[in-house]
Amino acid sequence: MAAKPPTSDPVQDAPTVTAPQHAAAGLPAVGHSLRVAQQQMGVRRTALTLLRVNQKDGFDCPGCAWPEGDHRHAAEFCENGAKAVAEEATLRRVTPAFFAAHPVAALAGRSGYWLGQQGRLTQPVYLAEGATHYEPVDWQRAFDIVAEELDALDSPDEAVFYTSGRTSNEAAFLYQLFAREFGTNNLPDCSNMCHESSGSALTETIGIGKGSVSLEDLHHADLIIVAGQNPGTNHPRMLSALEKAKAGGARIITVNPLPEAGLERFKNPQTAKGLIKGAPLTDLFLQIRLGGDQALFRLLNKLILQTDGAVDEEFVRAHTHGFEEFTEAAAEADWDDTLTATGLARADIEAALRLVLASRRTVVCWAMGLTQHKHSVPTIREVVNFLLLRGNIGRPGAGVCPVRGHSNVQGDRTMGVFERPADPFLDALQAEFGFTPPRHHGYDVVRAIRALRDGEAKVFFAMGGNFVAASPDTEVTEAAMRRARLTVHVSTKLNRSHAVTGARALILPTLGRTERDLQASGPQFVTVEDSMSMVHASRGRLAPASPHLLSEPAIVARLARRVLGPESRTPWEEFEKDYATIRDRISRVVPGFEDFNNRVAHPGGFTLPHGPRDERRFPTATGKANFTAAPVEHPELPAGRLLLQTLRSHDQYNTTIYGLDDRYRGITGGRRVVLVHPEDARALGHADGDHVDLVSEWADGRERRAPGFRLVHYPTARGCAAAYYPETNVLVPLDATADTSNTPASKSVVVRLDSPAPTRA
Repeated sequence: MAAKPPTSDPVQDAPTVTAPQHAAAGLPAVGHSLRVAQQQMGVRRTALTLLRVNQKDGFDCPGCAWPEGDHRHAAEFCENGAKAVAEEATLRRVTPAFFAAHPVAALAGRSGYWLGQQGRLTQPVYLAEGATHYEPVDWQRAFDIVAEELDALDSPDEAVFYTSGRTSNEAAFLYQLFAREFGTNNLPDCSNMCHESSGSALTETIGIGKGSVSLEDLHHADLIIVAGQNPGTNHPRMLSALEKAKAGGARIITVNPLPEAGLERFKNPQTAKGLIKGAPLTDLFLQIRLGGDQALFRLLNKLILQTDGAVDEEFVRAHTHGFEEFTEAAAEADWDDTLTATGLARADIEAALRLVLASRRTVVCWAMGLTQHKHSVPTIREVVNFLLLRGNIGRPGAGVCPVRGHSNVQGDRTMGVFERPADPFLDALQAEFGFTPPRHHGYDVVRAIRALRDGEAKVFFAMGGNFVAASPDTEVTEAAMRRARLTVHVSTKLNRSHAVTGARALILPTLGRTERDLQASGPQFVTVEDSMSMVHASRGRLAPASPHLLSEPAIVARLARRVLGPESRTPWEEFEKDYATIRDRISRVVPGFEDFNNRVAHPGGFTLPHGPRDERRFPTATGKANFTAAPVEHPELPAGRLLLQTLRSHDQYNTTIYGLDDRYRGITGGRRVVLVHPEDARALGHADGDHVDLVSEWADGRERRAPGFRLVHYPTARGCAAAYYPETNVLVPLDATADTSNTPASKSVVVRLDSPAPTRA
């Protein structure tokens, strides 16, 4: 039997703290997965549901975007995937009675954990202007409300259409089509806050903003560098791929400010040996200072250039551009400057170089630890330089591997959810649908918040996600949202964004991945694209959580019909009836999706073309892969301050909080903790267990404070600290972003530790 949701918020700043663990997964992960699943779904539903996750005839996990191989285990999911499925397939329900009992002001005072634990949304609800409670509303009235506000705008560019990475290809394609037919490119998405830096750097250097490797490439690599990533928590199934690579002889270098259990040892729960002993993964741990990665790769590149025979001269000559300018810049790399920027010892970098030179096939994987700094784009360009030097793009067992964090975030971008669309995409859209799409660029996430703040945007529509909690500068973001005329969220569950509203607000409940989608033409499936450009089908089997739910494609199609009216020549009604008709149109608009319906019918789907990977063809401005030569940067840290990175606990996925533990880091029963090296804490006059306020310092001079954090002595890189988001997003200034990509710089926030202000009796 499923457990009831919590009635009160637990205390989150008084956790139990023990030593960090040194291995991930194993029996504890199995037990925790099943326990959480049974609390949400009950025993029978747990068994039926989890055995369909990531199967060829099942549904795609709503968690991360890690791919599946051709051979699938019966249990093709990880601990956090099981939690994600359990939260969606839960038997708990949020009904109109819940909203009648809880005013919006009270919901705003609850934690994200409490809100998410209440269960699935069951009916559209509406918050009228001046009202205190959401009230049930039928779908037609909901669409009328959206249409009223959109029609009242002075310009289509006063509307913002946000997308979460959970949205399917079919829904994303319809969503961007609707927005552009309405007249705007204001299509920010969650990629703006995570891998936008990757896309910017890769598009400039290799011509495509996606990774160039497959699972097979990882399995056959000689060397894998995992930089700025914690797969044990954020992409646990990646550990199986690393284990297989190690068994094949690969070496692994981990580059990270924190030691992470999953990269130390992986106890694979699929094998007896894994459960008992596990496999060590990391051969060399480079405990780098936050933001020091560009300096590290630049020095490695200089050392490669200085080593006879180390450069793949044939590849460089035939396939690259800008080599001479790059070599001049690399020659200026300095050992002392690099050691200062990275916090590493010379011997560690020399050991890394030996592994690099011994490898013919090298893969570099990365995540937010590289993408969320001011200099993230040049950092990733330097990673590309590193791979180009030895011909490690377009070679089996080698390449770039940006590991995406959400199950279809890459697919949404492929479908056109982008505020800066390319002209060929817009040309294809115009030719297919017979309207003239806008050509001027729209708002990304940061610019959308500014527009809402400044009254230049008045309607905010979110297809999934938890925008308020995910975005930087929480107080600014919340004030901006409250200035909107209307905020709309298409959601499966409650979250913080539903309690921070415009003058009017709607919550529109939608089907989840686990649920049957029955339309007029019969059962439907949707498709997703994983981190390695594989496109495959996802079919839910559970009965919908409520008869009042609509699918995401149906919501977009009905909204478009209501807003655009009979003047639209787009067959929205047909799209809702049969998703195959959507895929037919995608096949004629999006390159690589030709014959979409027939190809996706193949079990496991198909791989999208990738010029650099497939034929060493680089669709850049020069027609070749581009070396770059940006100045080396790293964050400067004033005396008496720490450099803070925001990160996830093991009991969360993005902004969804599953529980209050971070098992691998030894934290139990609380989230308001800050991890600080013992020597740094002592130098700042604080002891383990002290409570402190985190105060960020930024050029605008405005105080941003996150109060009441329990200080935990932890083996971080010196001068660096770490704390969980979304609680610490309040510390990230809206204007502190990466150059070029405009991604919030959430991994290099200068903070001081203040003693808490005394409370009044």
